[in-house]
Amino acid sequence: MIAVSDKKPLSFNEFIDGYPESSKNRYELRRGVIVEMPKPKGKHSEIAGLAIKTLNNAIDEMQVPYFIPRECIIKTSDDTGYEPDVAVVDRPLLANERRWESSSVIERGKTVKLVVEVVSSNWRDDYALKMSDYESIGIHEYWILDYLGIGGRRYIGSPKQPTFTVCTLVNGEYELQQFRGRDRICSSTFPEFQLTVEQIFNPGE
Repeated sequence: MIAVSDKKPLSFNEFIDGYPESSKNRYELRRGVIVEMPKPKGKHSEIAGLAIKTLNNAIDEMQVPYFIPRECIIKTSDDTGYEPDVAVVDRPLLANERRWESSSVIERGKTVKLVVEVVSSNWRDDYALKMSDYESIGIHEYWILDYLGIGGRRYIGSPKQPTFTVCTLVNGEYELQQFRGRDRICSSTFPEFQLTVEQIFNPGE
């Protein structure tokens, strides 16, 4: 991650108005500061791609009006917006998203059924900042895919090991379930999801 600007904090509107359309990188706005996010590579990209594939299969099997956009930005406050690795969107609710057609921006948490973040060196962002922000706008479910097992011990325990965390919104707060190894992943949004943690974290083995 590279902080792009150390000038005065930007608003979300300023961030969107100046977002570089042709950049090879992605950008997020965090507490008014633009942060450059290199596009996922290697295993990070493979795991995100597998998550998209399996979720699309689940969407088809459930015959629900969801889809996974190639990219989108989720606004969580007037000075913060994230571009997640994967977002499952409820298509009919996009009618309430005034910036969707022009900027692929989502402002209402209920429009997003599930967000997935694949953890890399910036694990504090995924476990702390994003969890709190996604919770605050009411996104029903949030998956944290820590395939390297590098999150803080307060989040994944000790000894550290690859961990798949499912955060489910209950009475306005996330309740966490953690899965490892051969555990089958349980999701209230996708109850038919059949893969184990090993199948997601070690595709092809």
